[in-house]
Amino acid sequence: MSAEAIKRSLEAGGLRCTPQRYAVMAFLMQHPKHPTAAEIFEAVNRVDPRCSRATTYNNLRDLVEAGLVREVAVEGRAARFDVTGMRHHHFICDRCGNVEDMEWYDVPKPVSGSLGKRVLRECEVILRGLCAKCAPRKLSN
Repeated sequence: MSAEAIKRSLEAGGLRCTPQRYAVMAFLMQHPKHPTAAEIFEAVNRVDPRCSRATTYNNLRDLVEAGLVREVAVEGRAARFDVTGMRHHHFICDRCGNVEDMEWYDVPKPVSGSLGKRVLRECEVILRGLCAKCAPRKLSN
């Protein structure tokens, strides 16, 4: 994504394009492997030492609230962040914590009255198990 496209996406999300926010968004666009907030901070801070940990975390929160970035909760591990882009689900490895994108498929929303709640946003499926690297392989005889 070009610099101009990143600026437009921030503005479309109702956010000012500050140098630090731009750096966080640009890093996420260039690194689709679901980095943690700490990984994002370290990378952005190397490029611009003026970008503090608090600024990075606050920008991530703002990007999530604006719907430009998704926070992928990984139980027992640090949350990971993903540029929303194309809709997709996630697979999380229980052993190594790797997060992988999975093809999107529609999940029916529950009928509002059936749970006594109203689903206002879309559903995201997170599948858990062992990734290809961690899954035990069959031994041949």
